[in-house]
Amino acid sequence: MTRQPGDATEIGIRTFFHEDTFTFTHLLVDKSTSRAAIIDPVLDFDQKSGRTATAFIDGILAEVREQSLILDYVLETHAHADHLTAADYIRSQSGARIVIGAAICQVQGTFKKIFNEGEGFIADGHQFDLLVSEGDSLKLGDSHIDVMATPGHTPACVSYQVNQRDVFVGDTLFMPDVGTARCDFPGGDAATLYKSVQRLLALPEETVLHLCHDYPPSERPVCSAVTVAEQRAANIHVKAGISEASFITMRTERDAGLDMPRLILPSLQVNIRAGAFPQAEDNGVSYLKLPLNLL
Repeated sequence: MTRQPGDATEIGIRTFFHEDTFTFTHLLVDKSTSRAAIIDPVLDFDQKSGRTATAFIDGILAEVREQSLILDYVLETHAHADHLTAADYIRSQSGARIVIGAAICQVQGTFKKIFNEGEGFIADGHQFDLLVSEGDSLKLGDSHIDVMATPGHTPACVSYQVNQRDVFVGDTLFMPDVGTARCDFPGGDAATLYKSVQRLLALPEETVLHLCHDYPPSERPVCSAVTVAEQRAANIHVKAGISEASFITMRTERDAGLDMPRLILPSLQVNIRAGAFPQAEDNGVSYLKLPLNLL
């Protein structure tokens, strides 16, 4: 979607869908200055062969070049468990700074233990360029990106509100007929997620919420954005009138029956490193671990 002439600051939003992981990567452009940010980028990964590729993100970077944009940021809404991030690759190609919520240090500490990373991996967030917290603001040309802490799915989840009109919510909310994020990952909490969602739903009803995923039923196409008003009226998990207690019960029971995400183990080993691979071993190859009977 693109804001129409007459807005105080024109923002262009181009959304790309990564079909293999049902993920939306957003390209955000401040039109008056050609400054840009990429939100939640995906690195192609074939789990069967262990091969990574950059075709998806290269297509977005080609558009950045074609429009002569200046890429300032890679904005991560959280450390994803369902896809590998292309953040480090984008940084190497463009010099863009990688931004994530400051609570990533807690997430890193948790998964450092799960993957037995040892002292070589330091869980202090230094792998990212900028750690942000509630109330922080980033300048993107003439536009402002305000940070909202929206934990619950993970402790480090943040949403990015652009010029008080568009909000990129990560996994906190899905389309109304899909609901909300799971809360059973380490550090997740249903009560916390409910409070985060209520903050989002308290925004003006015309505010557009841009999603990180869609898993649509067969009768509708994939959709990447929805208004606050539409979420209040129809979200199957948190529409108006659903209490915190009811939500916690629903979310706890539902999460107990969910399978682990297909790519959670490779994804988190890469994503807590801002998209970098584990240090190569003496044969020049990087390896990912598979903890047996731990999770």
